[in-house]
Amino acid sequence: MAKRDYYEVLGVERGASDAELKKAYRRLAMKYHPDRNPGDKEAEDKFKEANEAYEVLSDAGKRTAYDQYGHAGVDPSMGGGAAGAGFGGANFSDIFGDVFSDFFGGARGNARGGASRGSDLRYTLELDLEEAVRGTTVTIRVPTLAECKVCHGTGAKKGTSPVTCTTCGGIGQVRMQQGFFSVQQTCPRCHGTGKMITDPCGNCHGQGRVEEQKTLSVKVPAGVDTGDRIRLSGEGEAGTQGGPAGDLYVVVSVREHPIFQRDGKHLYCDVPISFADAALGGELEVPTLDGRVKLKIPEGTQSGKLFRLRGKGVAPVRGGAPGDLMCRVAVETPVNLNKRQRELLEEFRNSLQSDSSHSPKASGWFEGMKRFFGDL
Repeated sequence: MAKRDYYEVLGVERGASDAELKKAYRRLAMKYHPDRNPGDKEAEDKFKEANEAYEVLSDAGKRTAYDQYGHAGVDPSMGGGAAGAGFGGANFSDIFGDVFSDFFGGARGNARGGASRGSDLRYTLELDLEEAVRGTTVTIRVPTLAECKVCHGTGAKKGTSPVTCTTCGGIGQVRMQQGFFSVQQTCPRCHGTGKMITDPCGNCHGQGRVEEQKTLSVKVPAGVDTGDRIRLSGEGEAGTQGGPAGDLYVVVSVREHPIFQRDGKHLYCDVPISFADAALGGELEVPTLDGRVKLKIPEGTQSGKLFRLRGKGVAPVRGGAPGDLMCRVAVETPVNLNKRQRELLEEFRNSLQSDSSHSPKASGWFEGMKRFFGDL
């Protein structure tokens, strides 16, 4: 199945800024996160699709490659540079050499027959909002390919060594004649290493690497948000033939909070107040991430009004002043009234009917409705 355009996946224009990309990704991640959609395969697929799109477009090198070459520029299976190297080092003959090699059945490998860097790994770290805001240290277990400790990555049985490949003579490449074309491709026997193992290691079966669980301690800085990445250099898969290990990218995913909603460095929360407090005014205790604070409600407060508590939001991970906490008032309608309460409200309603000044919004709305029907 063909992949969708990454900009289409995130719902942004091709010239979108980093902030727009992050905001779009955060919205999709919150909507399709597996915790919010248990057992929903479609939501899980969309969550993974959004993760993939944001990982590419949030990286300047990968985004440039994607803008120029599409999915082929960033997908290793299509010949792209998934590690973010792009196409800066490629020339005309390199590109066409790969095309012809693939066309005639060649496999892409290490043309120099030497060491290869290990693959980068990705780990999704789920955090509570409080952990993301304040920072924390967590221990994670990551499945990876590590260097075999028996053969030290050679793949050969202890006491033996790999020998020169008899098919390519140690070059790692073989030449094939296809009609008018003479095509050089990766050696099918040694897969481009130039070496072959006649007596493989019994521990790794000649692969030079073994699967294992790696336990790591990750320090999460204060202020991270969904989509932020923490790079652990050298903690990815082990390289081959003595090559360097890849990196591990820990991608943050912040769980939904029962009280607060986050938008960048600002926090939002709904504060329910009674009909009487809205009309007469009062003082309420509202929650913040640092504890409770007093919020003064002026008389005549309307439902939906925002009160700003400065500095009670999130301190950005890259520095700057903390955001604010925005408290949105929600006036609750009384329910389960007793007889006396109903009588008092009836009396109160009757007292208001002769004076529209107590309901300025309603008066304006009815006047607008009269003009609308009058125009008709």
